[in-house]
Amino acid sequence: MHLTSEQRLDDGVVEREFTLGEIPGTLWTPGPDTSAAPVPLILMAHNNGLPKAQSRLVARARHTAAAGYAVASIDAAGCGDRPRSDADERARADFRRAVQAGEADEGVFEAFVGPLVEQAAPDWRTTLDALLALPGIGGPVGYSGWTALGIRLAVAEPRIAAAGFFAGGYVPRAQREEARRLSIPLLFLLQWDDEGNPRQRALDLFDAFGSREKTLHANLGGHTGTPWFELEDGFRFYDRHLT
Repeated sequence: MHLTSEQRLDDGVVEREFTLGEIPGTLWTPGPDTSAAPVPLILMAHNNGLPKAQSRLVARARHTAAAGYAVASIDAAGCGDRPRSDADERARADFRRAVQAGEADEGVFEAFVGPLVEQAAPDWRTTLDALLALPGIGGPVGYSGWTALGIRLAVAEPRIAAAGFFAGGYVPRAQREEARRLSIPLLFLLQWDDEGNPRQRALDLFDAFGSREKTLHANLGGHTGTPWFELEDGFRFYDRHLT
């Protein structure tokens, strides 16, 4: 891991940009207190590999770091600061055209989202290895964000002890099957009027989760309307399971 920049923000959080091979990432930590015990780590990912610099993710990451956690996000292959191949560009263009034309059926989503999960999961596990080797960061590890990726990581990665999922994104069939194998505590956030995510599909997924401790929070509003207080409730969830 190569640190490319470091700055202390006005809320006391330290923000570090890094690269790990071809993977660019950002790490937010509570501050340079070398006397403190190692802090738990939360991996934070946006739906379908949206950039790590996306404003809503950055706001959540900074607030979470200020609450005492190390938070990390990376750009998935073909997203954010990573180069896109011609195949990546065609896949995204075809997906956008299908959505805009109202032709984005389950097959279209499977063809687009499924490969994103398969490509992203190994990069996140490589990043997790490197982050846990840094001084000041320890386990256990939490996950927050993109549901499909979170399911894959929680099934494959025993170091993840608790996960918070946002229901506003398509979950491929492979991850719906993997959901039955989950055993860690889960917090599942659902926007009741999400225009792109039928609520029954999200409720069916919640039923499928194999975890014995799983909590569903449903709020009125569209895709980007998750109330800010859910972040505070999320802290209590992670405090129970990571500290």
